[in-house]
Amino acid sequence: MARETIRVEPLTTYLERVKAPACIATRHNDTIYVSGLPPFDPETGNVAVGASVERQAEIVLAQLKLCVETAGSSLDQVLKCNVYCTSAEKFAAVNAVYDRYFPNNPPARIFVCVPRWFGPFDIEIDCIAAL
Repeated sequence: MARETIRVEPLTTYLERVKAPACIATRHNDTIYVSGLPPFDPETGNVAVGASVERQAEIVLAQLKLCVETAGSSLDQVLKCNVYCTSAEKFAAVNAVYDRYFPNNPPARIFVCVPRWFGPFDIEIDCIAAL
């Protein structure tokens, strides 16, 4: 099976609007790869400027869920997540939200602190999932 680009609306449109040279999700054979995304506010399509890290994590994980489901899978099939955050002090707050999305048998994960982003947000999460 060739690599297949998955359109996930409204996220694909958001990325196109900011001219990001990436796709939201790709599927190859029985594996789905979801790009890390900023917390796009579902009401406006803009980055959720000024939102707490908890709200940003909630938005990002809801986006991740939408992506894996649009690609034909579910959060239960997520194998690995990479969490990127601007501060180690936000670890507990992010974990509290993350645990709601992966309450049982969570996937492998890494939490990486990054010095800053190109935009006004604190968190980004990408993942790999099985079909």
